[in-house]
Amino acid sequence: MARQGKRLTARFCSTAGPGRYHDGGGDGLALYVKPSGSRFWVQRVTIDGKRRDLGLGPFPAVSLTDARAKAAANKALIREGKGAELLHRTEKSRITFAEAAERCLVKRAKGLSNEKHRRQWRSTLATYAFPVLGDMPVDRIGLRDVLRVLEPIWEEKPETASRLRGRIEAVLSWATVAGFREGDNPARWKGNLAEVLPAPSSLKRQKGGDHHPAVAQADLPRWWQRLAQVEGMGAAALRFAALTAARSGEVRGATWDEIDLEAGLWRVPASRMKAKREHVVPLSRAALEVLASVPRIEGEALVFPGIRRGRPMSDMTLAKAMKAAHGRDLKAGGEGFLDPRSKRPAVPHGLRSSFRDWAAERGYERDLAEIALAHDVGDATERAYRRSDMVERRRAMMEAWADHVTGKEARGQVVEFRR
Repeated sequence: MARQGKRLTARFCSTAGPGRYHDGGGDGLALYVKPSGSRFWVQRVTIDGKRRDLGLGPFPAVSLTDARAKAAANKALIREGKGAELLHRTEKSRITFAEAAERCLVKRAKGLSNEKHRRQWRSTLATYAFPVLGDMPVDRIGLRDVLRVLEPIWEEKPETASRLRGRIEAVLSWATVAGFREGDNPARWKGNLAEVLPAPSSLKRQKGGDHHPAVAQADLPRWWQRLAQVEGMGAAALRFAALTAARSGEVRGATWDEIDLEAGLWRVPASRMKAKREHVVPLSRAALEVLASVPRIEGEALVFPGIRRGRPMSDMTLAKAMKAAHGRDLKAGGEGFLDPRSKRPAVPHGLRSSFRDWAAERGYERDLAEIALAHDVGDATERAYRRSDMVERRRAMMEAWADHVTGKEARGQVVEFRR
């Protein structure tokens, strides 16, 4: 039960159970104690006829004496007609999810075994969470926002998505303890996300490992036609990803200075590659046509920028374009684009599997296809030799792949019988 009319004591603030306890001094000051035991100062005020709760920080970092002083100062500002200024100041004291993630990682760094794990921790959040949550104040993030991050990759990449969920939960938990947000953690699994998302373990069993649902070979030309009906930068990025057999992150982070249009080459720097080695991609005529169709924005380095200037689009944007192509085929009376094995709708990453299957069926050397996918082949010396030796051979393969995807290959096989 909250104490009404009585002044709080430091001892009571330290020992009180869950609840909201009013200080009774007339300034609207109260101590909020969560079931987890974390404690926050909240001040209820009225500004422009509206009741609002102002966060004054966590206890005991902000002592009872300091909380009373802050509450009194806020009341004085409101009496002077400076309530709007106070609200603006309170808004500025908020931190975004990206800021909270960096501060959380500093605290957790000692518990991470090595630098690689720290990079992975930050990289996962930067790739999937920041495009959606990065600029949001942590106290505004709810269940729907977390689902916007997780749903596009939950079934496609269950292991990555599960780790991502745990990292988002850790960031929001830190923000709560630090006094930047209140309430339940929207990224919590048990009794929360578990009610709306399938268990990662069951998804792995359904998928039979790390297999990503891919477009069937025979369906690729029809898929290309449906995707051509989808507008937007996400669809253009997905077309480029399909033609280059590149990973989503490599495409979304591509910059114009990485691409040599005259030579028809895309040099992805080691810093953006999974294997941390430069990857050279020979560009087919169709891939160059996609680039020519993309508007170049003055001052924008990214080839496929996101909504916010200077920020790459999210993985979800490509997933939406993929779903849109699937939906258009269903509306046209088709069966959509289902993986031949799992019978699940194809996903962007599955296009790499489509390419690999096509290369095997057409008799291309295993190493040629593996290098095109930026996979490790042989030892370091052998890899260096093969990378320099196979660019032009891969160019011919990627031209043939582009002809297959876009349907030019099939059209080239049509024979006209004349009378």
